[in-house]
Amino acid sequence: MATHGGGGEYKDLVVFLAAAGVVVPLFNRLKISPVLGFLAAGVLLGPDGLARMSDAAPWLSWLTISDATQIRSLSELGVAFLLFMIGLELSWERLRAMRKLVFGLGLTQVATCTVALAAVFVFMGQPLVSAAVLGMGLALSSTAVVMPVMAERGRIKTTAGRATFSILLAQDLVVAPILITVTVLAALAGSGVGGGDFDPAVLGPALFTLIPAAIGLALLVVLGRLVLRPMFRSVARAKARGQGQEMFIAASLLVVVGAGVAAQAAGLSMSLGALIAGLLLAETEFRREVEISIEPFKGLLLGVFFVGVGISLDLDAVAADPVAVFGLAAMLTLLKAGLIYAAARLWGLNNRTAIETALVLGPAGEFAFVILGAGLVEGIASPAFTQTVLMAATISIFTVPLMALIADRLVKRVAPAVAELPPEALETPSATSGQVLIVGFGRVGRLVGEMLTEHGQAFLAIDANPSTVAKGRAEGANVFYGDAGRTEMLERCGIDTARAVVVTMDAPIKVDEVVIATRSLRPDLILIARARDHKHAARLYALGVTDAVPETTEASLQLAENTLVDLGVPMGLVLASIHERRDRFRKIFQEAMPGSDAVRSPRALRSTLRR
Repeated sequence: MATHGGGGEYKDLVVFLAAAGVVVPLFNRLKISPVLGFLAAGVLLGPDGLARMSDAAPWLSWLTISDATQIRSLSELGVAFLLFMIGLELSWERLRAMRKLVFGLGLTQVATCTVALAAVFVFMGQPLVSAAVLGMGLALSSTAVVMPVMAERGRIKTTAGRATFSILLAQDLVVAPILITVTVLAALAGSGVGGGDFDPAVLGPALFTLIPAAIGLALLVVLGRLVLRPMFRSVARAKARGQGQEMFIAASLLVVVGAGVAAQAAGLSMSLGALIAGLLLAETEFRREVEISIEPFKGLLLGVFFVGVGISLDLDAVAADPVAVFGLAAMLTLLKAGLIYAAARLWGLNNRTAIETALVLGPAGEFAFVILGAGLVEGIASPAFTQTVLMAATISIFTVPLMALIADRLVKRVAPAVAELPPEALETPSATSGQVLIVGFGRVGRLVGEMLTEHGQAFLAIDANPSTVAKGRAEGANVFYGDAGRTEMLERCGIDTARAVVVTMDAPIKVDEVVIATRSLRPDLILIARARDHKHAARLYALGVTDAVPETTEASLQLAENTLVDLGVPMGLVLASIHERRDRFRKIFQEAMPGSDAVRSPRALRSTLRR
C-alpha cells in the first residue's frame, strides 16, 4: 500500500483511466494524434515526470503511476489486441489486389532498412546477432501513429496514402516471422549474455528447441479451425435470442487472450498467438462482429501500451547524453526515409508520392519495443545499448506529425500539385444528359472511351489516380479525379441522367463498392463491370450488374479464337462457337443473381465452367 501512496493496488489503473479521459481528449481537440497523447501521459505520469516532485508535494503521488511493471503487463495485452485486429483485416483477396505495393515495395523496404540499420550497428561495435535484431525492430514504422496522422490530413485515399498503407501492411505481415527469427537467433547465439557471437555448432540443438513451438503453432491452427466457427455460431444463436451480446464480447476476449496464452505455453509470444487467431477468424462470417466487439478494448489496451512506452523513457539518461540519443533518433529517421524514398522510386511511385511516403514512415514504430523487448528477454541484445536505442525510437515516434507537416511543405515546394493533376480535373464534372459514365480510365477504360467516341457516344470518365487523370486530360479526354465509390461523386457526374455505367478497374473490392453505390442510386441503369474471374463475376451479378466481363474468361476465348483461325477453321464457325460459349458463361454467372430460378452450387458452377 505504501508503494502506491496509500491509494491501494488499483491506484495506477485509476490514474491511467483519468489520463485517457483527460489528456487524450485534449490532444484530440488540438488535432494531435491520441497515440502521442498516451505517450506524453506516460512521460508526465511516470517516475521521471510528476513523481520527481512527490517528496515536496506528497499529494502528487496520487497523480502518478508508481508501478510500471503493472502497466507493462497490461500493455502486452494491448499489443496482442493490435495484432489480433491486424489478423482480422488480412484477407487473401485484399493482399492480391495490393500485391505489387505490399509484396514488392513493402518487403523491399523492410529488407533494405533491416540490412542497412544492422550494418550501422555492426559498425558501432554491436555483435552481428544483436545488430540484426536491432535492425529488424527499427525497420518497422508506427501503424498506430502514421495512419491516424494521414487520416487527419485527408491523405488516406491519395496515392501516397495507399503506398503508405501498403508498406505498413507488409510490415504487419513480417512481425510474426521476425519474432520467430529472434527466437532462432537466440538459440544460435549460444549462451553469451548481451548477444554473443554466432555459434554454428549449436544449429542442431537450436532447431530442435523449436520443435515444441512448431507443434504448438500447428495445434493452435488446427484447433482454431475446428473450434472457432462452431463456438461463434453458438454464441450468435444466443445473441439472436437477445441473450448473447455480453457472451459475444466474452467469446472474443477469450479467443484473443486464450490464443496468446496458448502461444506462450508453446514457447512463442502472446502477440503471435493473437495474430494467428485473427487470421483464422478472418475466414469466418463473424469477422466484422468480432471487430466491433473488440475495438473498445483494443484502443484502451493500446493506450496502456503507449503509456508504458512513455514511462520507460528515462529522462535522466536522455539528459545525461542527449547528443547520442537525439543523434541516434535523427540517424534512424533520416536513413530509413532515404531508403524508403529510393525503394518507392524503384517501384514506380512519382517524386511527390515517394517523398511523402518516406518522411511519414521514417520514424520507428511500436513493434520496435516488442521485437527489441523479445531480444532482451532472449539475452541477445545488449541491455544498455538497447535502452539507448529504445529511447531514440520513442523520440522518433513523437516526430511523426512533424514529419507529415514537413512532407506537406516539401512536396508543394519540390513539385506543385498542378504538375501532376490539372486544376480543371478537380472541378465539378460537367455532366450531360444521356452520356456513358466510365469508372477507371486506365488502358481498359481508355479503349472503351475510344470505341464510344468512334460510334458517336458521349462519355465522362472518373479515376482516383492523379497521373492517369493528368494523362487523359492532356489527350483531351473528358476525365475527372474522384472516388466513384461515393454516391456524392456519382451524383456530381450525372448518374441521374446517365445512359450506362462501365466499371473498368482491376481492383475487385473497389469494383464492388462502385457497383453497390451505383445500384443504390439507379436500380434501372445499364451497369457493366469488369470482373477478375468467374467467381467475381458471379458476385457482381448477385450485386445487380447488367453484365460482368471476367478477365480470365475473355482472355481464354480470345486465345481460342485466334488459335482456331490460325489453324484454318472458317472464321464464321469460330465466331459462332465463341459467341455461343460466351452466352453460356453469361447464363451461368447470371444464375447467381437474386431471384434466379436455378441457383447452382459452387461445385456445379465449376463443373459447368470446365465443360
